[in-house]
Amino acid sequence: MAIEMVYFAWVREAIGRDGETVDPPDDVTTLGALVDWLAQRGDGYREALGDPDRLRGAVDQVFAPFDASIEGVKEVALFPPVTGG
Repeated sequence: MAIEMVYFAWVREAIGRDGETVDPPDDVTTLGALVDWLAQRGDGYREALGDPDRLRGAVDQVFAPFDASIEGVKEVALFPPVTGG
């Protein structure tokens, strides 16, 4: 299952790219499991994704909790918490 990943702000800077296509293993079925799997891909990923409490996610352009299913999704975005002003 190919998923288009989109990274924003310091997540993008730590990983070193604004997006990529990934094909997680079959046992990666939630947004949280996807983040954990990605964090194992190298130092930049570990820096950006190693503490999920510092992240927010969106699945197919809808904010989603980390226990949300990623089955059949086309796009996942990861970014820091959004603040208002």
